[in-house]
Amino acid sequence: MKVLSVIPPLVQINTPYPATTFLTGFLRDRGYQAEQADFGLSLVLKLLSKEGLREIRNEIQSAKSETAEFFLEAFPDYEKTIDIVIQFLQGKDPSIAHRIAARTLLPEGPRFQALAQDDLIWAFGQMGVQDQAKHLASLYIDDLADLITSDVDPEFSLSRYGEKLAASQPTFDPLLTRLINDSKKDSIIDRYLKAIINKKLEEQKPDVILITIPFPGCMLGALKIAQFAREWNSKIKIGIGGGYVNTELRSLKDVRIFNYVDAITLDDGERPVECLMEFWSGKRNRSQLLRTFLRSEKVQSSIEYCSDPTEHDIPQSKTGIPTVDGLEVGNYISMVEMLNPMHRFWSDLYWNKLMLAHGCYWHQCSFCDVNLDYIKRYEISPVQITINRMKSLAKESGSSGFHFVDEAAPPAILKELSAKLVEEKLSFSWWGNIRFEKRFNQELTELMSDAGCIAVSGGLEVASDRLLAKMKKGVTVEQVAQVARNFRKSKIMVHAYLMYGFPTQTIQETIDSLERVRQLFEAGCLSSAFWHRFSATAHSPIGHNPHEFGIKIDRKEPQFAENDLEFHDNLSLNHNELSFGLRKAVYNYMLGIGLDADVRDWFDFEVPKSLVDKGFIFKALKKG
Repeated sequence: MKVLSVIPPLVQINTPYPATTFLTGFLRDRGYQAEQADFGLSLVLKLLSKEGLREIRNEIQSAKSETAEFFLEAFPDYEKTIDIVIQFLQGKDPSIAHRIAARTLLPEGPRFQALAQDDLIWAFGQMGVQDQAKHLASLYIDDLADLITSDVDPEFSLSRYGEKLAASQPTFDPLLTRLINDSKKDSIIDRYLKAIINKKLEEQKPDVILITIPFPGCMLGALKIAQFAREWNSKIKIGIGGGYVNTELRSLKDVRIFNYVDAITLDDGERPVECLMEFWSGKRNRSQLLRTFLRSEKVQSSIEYCSDPTEHDIPQSKTGIPTVDGLEVGNYISMVEMLNPMHRFWSDLYWNKLMLAHGCYWHQCSFCDVNLDYIKRYEISPVQITINRMKSLAKESGSSGFHFVDEAAPPAILKELSAKLVEEKLSFSWWGNIRFEKRFNQELTELMSDAGCIAVSGGLEVASDRLLAKMKKGVTVEQVAQVARNFRKSKIMVHAYLMYGFPTQTIQETIDSLERVRQLFEAGCLSSAFWHRFSATAHSPIGHNPHEFGIKIDRKEPQFAENDLEFHDNLSLNHNELSFGLRKAVYNYMLGIGLDADVRDWFDFEVPKSLVDKGFIFKALKKG
């Protein structure tokens, strides 16, 4: 059987999501004809072309939004510049950077309004022409994406599509309604997506399509792919899996999704897909599948969960070598949307993606999905196999950059990997997620830096020792400061994930947390940070035992998706009103602004004074 693994619209446009690269490499290793495609990238490149902009112009002639009016007026300039901007962001025409940076070439829409020339000089200096131009070109692309969202399809975004239709939706109705309504229209997005799919299917003529759905914002695109593929060939087999499916569809009861797909697999895809291929080729029966939902044979209006207890997942060392063969590696688009060096890692440059280990070696955090396989089953990949995979991917892609996508990269493995990279004199650049472990001493961070580590990100979360203990994070604020300082002294950037609104967290504790974060920036321990609002999820210890954390959850019986849970904190505080001030403060701290200001100044309403010692972090660093 011939298999086509697909990345749907929309995930990332600067680098491929790794699921298909892993699965394609595994299937080829097992002797299958396996190909892959990124339909999200293909769709964006069609929309952001001369032809695409002309189609958009024709579709929005009567639109009255600010973005539409500006676009229609400036259309000749957009039409003239779109192709060279895309080529520049693909790294194919760096010479145009000088004209872009001069700000005389590109039309400057709403996204440019808050940008001052001083900002560019501050961020990039007089010689940083390439980066300055990339930032301006990114704002230009963002203006066009905003136009599509406001006047063509409100569900569109460069990194998601129809997210609210799928995220924690207890019923399939919103997605189904959208699919039915779109089938009656002739939208530019559907026309382009269907043409892209039909062309690829004609080229590859697969028997099976496997669609990865890592996030809710990929579900609508995935179902449209399935719909168009079924129109192309009614007998083609379609399977879906991925992070969103594994997290939100575990209690699936709505059989209507099987009008679009034939099978849904949970957790790691290699062995379930291999079993599914054998089932579809008549070599095994339904009862021998692994973690797979099918439409019931006996009762067509119900779903059957098939999982043979004697089947087991493939060890990480036996999953083969990932491959990017078949993907348009040279056509991904690098974006620099924010004037912050750490945020660039998520949207700029092409990164090969790998895992050092399956699962999380800590797997205790109370807000995390520790009950699911992708967290709780910890299994390392031998370092030599990881290095072999790095060599292979770097040769295939032409890129020496790697993003390790582990939940938390184990310090012992990083030490062994770094020593091996130095020993073999391999010049790779890499970054990934870590826990702020004491084991990251100065000796280890220096070794990692010598081996090519350029950045790490980790969870400081609530920046309160009481709450860190309650969430079983296993670190203290003092420890985070000392470890982050070790990384920064080794010239490695540090990003901190921050959280507010955790159960039992008071307003005072949030303000105190902001003060500690301010001191971390002031001491040079952090390169960047971002605040996230706490969310209770279905597969976390908090979701399972809310009473232990002082919250009540209104849990309903979902027919479709379930993840984020509605809850009531016994303190009855409105944490949401703090959101703007927290994010504004951290954004300015990243720019070196306001580090000597009182944290209360970031809020436009009265908040309590911080009770944290002004020298707390400096004392912690001195002690360390």
